[in-house]
Amino acid sequence: MLLINMPRYVGFMPSNDLKPLPLTDLPGHYIRRLQQIAVGLFMEETHAFGITPVQFAALNAVAVQPGIDQRTLAAGIGFDTSTIGGVVDRLEARAWVQRQVSPEDRRARLLHVTAEGYKVLEDVSDAILQTQKRILAPLPADERKEFVRMLKVLVDANNDASRAPRVGE
Repeated sequence: MLLINMPRYVGFMPSNDLKPLPLTDLPGHYIRRLQQIAVGLFMEETHAFGITPVQFAALNAVAVQPGIDQRTLAAGIGFDTSTIGGVVDRLEARAWVQRQVSPEDRRARLLHVTAEGYKVLEDVSDAILQTQKRILAPLPADERKEFVRMLKVLVDANNDASRAPRVGE
């Protein structure tokens, strides 16, 4: 097909000295890939429960701290406050959490795990632990704790650079 009167692309022309960065040397590339893998393994292990990693984190956090408000929940799990409401909406629609008006601030909604939500947490716990085992399985057993320790160091040291910095713990 002949294209007539098409403008020529005039843009950035790389110098002859340009050397593309090899992805294999960039830790961020591997971190992104590992996150994709972790979500994929999580979804495989938990598919029978129909729960996402963020829903699990939120439900688990509410179970640990009953009566937590949505803003504190978002900060505690490192999730942005603008979309945590949708996560809680889905948990509430499945009858896994309840929202209650705060007696101190009628604008705030306090979250509580329902009996059904606690049952889900109990039922899914083996699948969650299996996911973690599968993520770490390629490492020698004696390096797994060290790897997790190093991940925590990186996340804690770079927390302020996150779009949703985690607060607490």
